[in-house]
Amino acid sequence: MMTISPKELSKEQLLSLIIKCADFAAKKHKTQKRMNREGTPYINHPLGVAKILTEEGDVHDPVVIISAILHDTVEDTETTFEEIEQEFGAEVKLVVSEVTDDKTLPKMERKQLQIDHSPHISHEAKLVKLADKIYNLRDLQAEVPIGWTAERAHEYFKWAEQVINGCRGTNARLEAILDEIFASERMEYEKILTSS
Repeated sequence: MMTISPKELSKEQLLSLIIKCADFAAKKHKTQKRMNREGTPYINHPLGVAKILTEEGDVHDPVVIISAILHDTVEDTETTFEEIEQEFGAEVKLVVSEVTDDKTLPKMERKQLQIDHSPHISHEAKLVKLADKIYNLRDLQAEVPIGWTAERAHEYFKWAEQVINGCRGTNARLEAILDEIFASERMEYEKILTSS
């Protein structure tokens, strides 16, 4: 059981923990694919969220990075919060729990709860949420998922902006990226409406 904070580890120990985390997430998500035409391996998403945090958000808090890699494991696999705590510690478990939807609830209720809860989650969870939305919205800009209409994609952008509004004041760099994405999507959607 991990009893010390990732922040207290040596560089070597932290590197080992991050590799362990990536391996853990890859095994948990091994059969899952993204909803694009290529069926991209799902693990690309949590690793991409961690990359956005480090490269674009200048975030290097190991609790945040590890939580980003693990952020969908409980929600989308058979992983438990207890397992996360056992392997990666209580701080990581807390952040993962703050960004995990309760899949026993109806979809619309889960979406509303994300809007309601985003102002009240920890700074670390808000960072994961910001980077997660950047990744998902970029995917959506590149390609509407199989089975989605342009209207459904637009509704996702509107909902994501409401969630992000609750995370404002967390990381100016990530928020600026999101503002550009939202502005670009509004312009594209206006073009679709005027051309139809």
